[in-house]
Amino acid sequence: MRLPIILINYKVYDNSFGNKAIELAKKIEKISREYSVEIILAVPATMIYRISQEVNLPIYAQHVDPVPLGAHTGAIPPELVKDAGAKGTLINHSEKRIRADEIDDILKRIRNLGLESVLCVDRYELVFPFGLLKPNAILIEPPELIGTGISVSKAKPEVITKAVDEIKKAKGVYLIAGAGISTGEDVFKAIELGAQGIGVASAVMKAKEPEKVVEDFVINALKAMGKF
Repeated sequence: MRLPIILINYKVYDNSFGNKAIELAKKIEKISREYSVEIILAVPATMIYRISQEVNLPIYAQHVDPVPLGAHTGAIPPELVKDAGAKGTLINHSEKRIRADEIDDILKRIRNLGLESVLCVDRYELVFPFGLLKPNAILIEPPELIGTGISVSKAKPEVITKAVDEIKKAKGVYLIAGAGISTGEDVFKAIELGAQGIGVASAVMKAKEPEKVVEDFVINALKAMGKF
């Protein structure tokens, strides 16, 4: 991972799959190249192979199941997303939770496969204990703000500052802020508060001109880090 971390979760909107998803990925790749910023795309499992063949960006799965290879109909173990071309995966998103006692085992499997991981938590108290399990990054997202357009950096800045304090104890794990981030100002504030990147979804996926939104996010992330 390279700083600042910009993670865009495609979720499963009508432009999250098919040609629309590929066209969006290409527009985002152009911005990534122009500003020399790595932009991670977390895409539906059915699109990992197609998008990873079309763009030179880190493509993540949105979820992997903590089950071994074998008789698990419908499951998506990490081995399958790596084979499809994924470079990493989200884990424990608020819309796709896994049991806390399964997180350590799934993170070990992911590491052994050479995949990156972004572990999602909903409150700062979980940042340190889950940080000890050594995901590459922790994404903190108060679920009540997800998709609202009310950013965590404005509505609950203390969530970020307290998470920053907690992540320092874990050492070697990045902190990403998400939930409700919808403007460049939100991005700037999140990084100014100490986050090392941002995670977004609807602000990009539901925008009329998503590439302009992504560019605004990238510019403000670079400004907040003194790189623009």
